Amino acid sequence: MAKQSYKPEYIFEASWEVCNKVGGIYTVLSTKAKSMQEAHKDKVIFIGPDVWEEDESPWFKEDQNLLADWKSVAVEQDKIDIRVGRWDIPGNPIVVLVSFRQFYPAKDLIYGDMWHKFGVDSLHAYGDYDDSCMFAFASGVVIESFYKYYKLDSKKVIAHFDEWMLGMGALYIKDRLPKVGTVFTTHATSIGRSIAGNGKPLYNYLAAYDSDQMARELNMEAKHSVEKTAAQQVDCFTTVSDITARECRQLLGREPLVTPNGFEKDFIPQRDDHERKRITARKTLINVAEKLFGYDIEQDALLVATSGRYEYRNKGIDVFVDAMHRLEQIKQLEKDVIAFIMVPAWTSGSRSDLRDRIHLKKTPLAPLSYPWLTHWLHNMNNDSVLNQISYLKMQNKKEDKVKIIFVPSYLNGDDGIFNMTYYDLLIGLDVTVFPSYYEPWGYTPHESIAFSVPTITTSLAGFGLWMRKMGDERGMDDGAEVITRDDYNFIEVSEEICNRVFEMTTKSSEQEKILRQAALDRANLADWAHFYKYYEEAYDIALHKAEERSL
Repeated sequence: MAKQSYKPEYIFEASWEVCNKVGGIYTVLSTKAKSMQEAHKDKVIFIGPDVWEEDESPWFKEDQNLLADWKSVAVEQDKIDIRVGRWDIPGNPIVVLVSFRQFYPAKDLIYGDMWHKFGVDSLHAYGDYDDSCMFAFASGVVIESFYKYYKLDSKKVIAHFDEWMLGMGALYIKDRLPKVGTVFTTHATSIGRSIAGNGKPLYNYLAAYDSDQMARELNMEAKHSVEKTAAQQVDCFTTVSDITARECRQLLGREPLVTPNGFEKDFIPQRDDHERKRITARKTLINVAEKLFGYDIEQDALLVATSGRYEYRNKGIDVFVDAMHRLEQIKQLEKDVIAFIMVPAWTSGSRSDLRDRIHLKKTPLAPLSYPWLTHWLHNMNNDSVLNQISYLKMQNKKEDKVKIIFVPSYLNGDDGIFNMTYYDLLIGLDVTVFPSYYEPWGYTPHESIAFSVPTITTSLAGFGLWMRKMGDERGMDDGAEVITRDDYNFIEVSEEICNRVFEMTTKSSEQEKILRQAALDRANLADWAHFYKYYEEAYDIALHKAEERSL
């Protein structure tokens, strides 16, 4: 007899990135929300940290009337400092923002309780551990308050927690509300990211790593402890890709369910609007380059970029710069290539000399100092990208076929130079490159093909592995290329990127259109319409486990 499939009647999902855009998890949740709302209208409640003091979250719309009966009890009787409203994204789900500062006085008691009940070792905590765990604890208190007020004992309830920061919330619910099905998702293992970030070979030696020993060596004991414990204790443990599943098995000691990251296409411009925005983006990118360089650029120049967090090795920024330098050496290169590194760094503001030039109709006849930098940095002499550009003697002279520009600012529409968002600039690119060494999923290449921009990534990115599963032809003709990367083949990866970008310079405008359509066709296979079913499977597993406990 087939097992009955369970659907949740309430879903709580807690994350540090609810209404708080700091990384890729924001993209996961904010795009998944629409599918969740379609399946469970207003029975989905996201919980985020209320870290907004001087400024309000631009994504949170408070509603004093929403859940007002429970909120008054939660505030007055349960003494929880919360605000209720909606997340201003497709689907407009209900959100509870909770302040966690009130739990700090009880921090040591909370950590002691977690040690005695679950063996979580918080003794060597530092940095963001305390804020994260106090918010996780607060999230558990919010769920418990809501659950008890609305008497959900007889309902099928899911409590879902994202990343190590929320591990303590999952443990709180397991302890206090045993009828609730718990789900914990690691988007990247804390210890795996640390091994990679410290320059150690993660993949060739993965099977030999003792994660507890590595946590001690890398001063990651507390984060690793809460993450590993949550992964092992919850009803359903998930991760975002096959490559991170390998990490989880070895480093966290449990086989996860793979729930790939989808994408919501609602905000991507279509047809005429797409072409109009593409033309505007290209003009803006080329104009900034011309004003930096002090000479005009051919309008058919190939615009290539990498982007993401400033993890110089993990994100493959070092490989990207090296590949662009190799490209400059190819004598058959006939088209100008402008390579942008759109990676936020420690900026001290936009360049006033560049700002003054941008609105000039004519291009000045002399380059600016540092003609490869759009915003000043605090640490100009110690910046990895600037040092590599300097070492490779990439000077952006007119006779150089390959020019490189470092854009170290958040592209939020108000950076002082482009004054356009990242997405509004992405649409104007001809190809993107993400040579990641450590990339559990890889939203940057995913977003790129969704905007019809062909992309190059690696086999060490979760999204790259997924594309290989779907069938990846060699070369750019299918709109994407997945390059094999391991711990030691830096030079081969750089050469392959160089060759693929060179290939893009040889395409006619008609061939480019075909490539952009091929990229979009591939992206359409990776949206939430195809991927949300994996979360429904996770909820089903968790609800069956919770039911077994209550029998």
